[in-house]
Amino acid sequence: MNPKHIFSVSIWLWAVCALILMMVAVGGITRLTESGLSIVDWRPVTGTLPPLGDEAWEAEFSKYKESPQFAHFDAQSPMSLSEFKPLFFWEYLHRLLGRLVGLVYAIPFLYFLLRRRLTAGITAHLTVAFFLGLGQGFMGWFMVKSGLVDQPYVSHFRLAAHLSLALVLLAYLFWILLELNPYETHRKTNYHSVRGLRAGTTAFLAILFVQIVYGAFVAGLDAGRMYPEYPMMGAHFFPADGWSDRWEPAVLNLLSNPATVQFVHRHLGLLLVLLLITLWVTCVRLRLMERQRLAFNLMFSCGIIQFMLGLFTLVLN
Repeated sequence: MNPKHIFSVSIWLWAVCALILMMVAVGGITRLTESGLSIVDWRPVTGTLPPLGDEAWEAEFSKYKESPQFAHFDAQSPMSLSEFKPLFFWEYLHRLLGRLVGLVYAIPFLYFLLRRRLTAGITAHLTVAFFLGLGQGFMGWFMVKSGLVDQPYVSHFRLAAHLSLALVLLAYLFWILLELNPYETHRKTNYHSVRGLRAGTTAFLAILFVQIVYGAFVAGLDAGRMYPEYPMMGAHFFPADGWSDRWEPAVLNLLSNPATVQFVHRHLGLLLVLLLITLWVTCVRLRLMERQRLAFNLMFSCGIIQFMLGLFTLVLN
């Protein structure tokens, strides 16, 4: 590819990645404010505009009143239209960002294709990413549907799938960026040492992905509210209700028991910190290039900050 074309395509993909990160953040706020079930239908095109005027707001509120979540909230305290509007706002913003990501991706992609600025290999990868994005939109609605039937909350499995697919898409786009902008990685470093460091980093990423899935499980099950102390869970290291006959087969405790899910999530976080320390010490001992040392320092710093954020979120309830 022409260097100028690589630059313009890279800027475009960086913008898409930034929008996906923004969408994940708004999705987190949507979850925390319990706004995700405030829009009870899926209108990819006509749903772009928010309710305009009192009559439209009343119609939207009437639809919400038929949902299990409204019955749950209203039973605690009667809900008014003014209380509904902030819930609607966050879910509307989340869906609007999804549409924006689609447009920002599809229009330049079509432009680069028509101008023949992409190689066949990059075109194939970008096409796969396009369909991953479509799948992410469908998964979002599939998740919401699970909370509109007979329970006022979404399936934690679908929530985890929704988040995981977003992260897979983000990682895939970033990998395409690296393919567009290759650079020499271990010019002056012992090959076998770097291979070990790469294996450790790959293991870290795999465990990190599982940890993020368990984070979605914690959010979907509200498991983080059960034991707001660390390192003990109540009077025990392993929670007293961490293995229950309520789940059959018993292995489902690992996936659906809120106490067990929180236990796994907090200790996967500790395992990741220990692995980060090991990787960082290994990195210091090797003669890595400056940008590689910078990458490991950033990864180490972000990992420690992330662990502390999780810990304080837990104990401050």
